[in-house]
Amino acid sequence: MANESLAPVLLVSMPQMLDPNFSKTVVLLAEYGAHGAFGLVLNRRMDEPASAIVTADEPLNIHPGMYLYTGGPVEPTRAWILTADAGLDPEALEVINGVYLSASPTLVRRTLESEPNPATRMVVGYAGWGAGQLDVELAEGSWLLAPVASDLIFANVDSMWEAAIRRLGAEPSMLQGSSGVH
Repeated sequence: MANESLAPVLLVSMPQMLDPNFSKTVVLLAEYGAHGAFGLVLNRRMDEPASAIVTADEPLNIHPGMYLYTGGPVEPTRAWILTADAGLDPEALEVINGVYLSASPTLVRRTLESEPNPATRMVVGYAGWGAGQLDVELAEGSWLLAPVASDLIFANVDSMWEAAIRRLGAEPSMLQGSSGVH
């Protein structure tokens, strides 16, 4: 891969992105290397509350206001916690300064049962790219690269994509690329 230090960065899909998994998405690219890349879609909140979706072997008292986010098409039953609260899991990976990623089953359970916190999101599934795959998509112009900002990670999902593009100094409606991207 050309740039081993690409992550962490936000991948912002171009308007022409046709893949329904990534159309108008903002992806937190957390890992990037010769082996491939790993990221989480940030702005795909599920329509149903977690209580209508989650099943567990042990009884769970899921908070009625808890919603899950679709992190990508890979391993759609695997849960991740993205949070600004360092104290939730001392072993969490600090993706950027002040933003942590955890897959702790204890934290997943506690998050499901707690009142939703605007600075904590439960994401299921992830976006994964094999060796060189993301490089091809970047060369094709499928993605814009944006600096990671913690306020954008936890921003309103309905306006996140446009906000990320505007932070780059562009107007979303003015972006054009080749047709049929991805």
